[in-house]
Amino acid sequence: MTGIKIICQNKKARHDFFIEDTFEAGIMLKGTEVKSLREGKANLADSHAQVENGEVWLLNCHINPYAPASQFTHHPMRRRKLLLHKKEIEKLIGKTREKGYTLVCLKLYFKGGKAKAELGLARAKKLHDKRDTLKKREAQREIDKAIKSRIRV
Repeated sequence: MTGIKIICQNKKARHDFFIEDTFEAGIMLKGTEVKSLREGKANLADSHAQVENGEVWLLNCHINPYAPASQFTHHPMRRRKLLLHKKEIEKLIGKTREKGYTLVCLKLYFKGGKAKAELGLARAKKLHDKRDTLKKREAQREIDKAIKSRIRV
């Protein structure tokens, strides 16, 4: 994992969805967007991807305008094209047409100097699934706590 700088993550996505598969996609950005991302000014809350006419688009991803470039700034919520291989796009088209599947943006990061997005092929969790996840996490915390206190003695 050398050369990877994480800009932001969508932690709520892992709480609200079952992530079944992940994809790495490049992002087509303007210069001011790249500079703003290097400062870490982005928000992935409620962001998702959509397949249209054989192209994948990132929607609702908020990248703050770059302050020093006041004249040449970008719209913070504009649609951004994602760069994927054709076979990956075809796989996504097939999966997203199935009922209940959606593409969620999990994180934005720089890899080798290029901005990348990690997409997750996700299925929504029901309320009882979220409760089960919380119960399992709490039980694991208590087990870890008991083991840790046992080792100290």
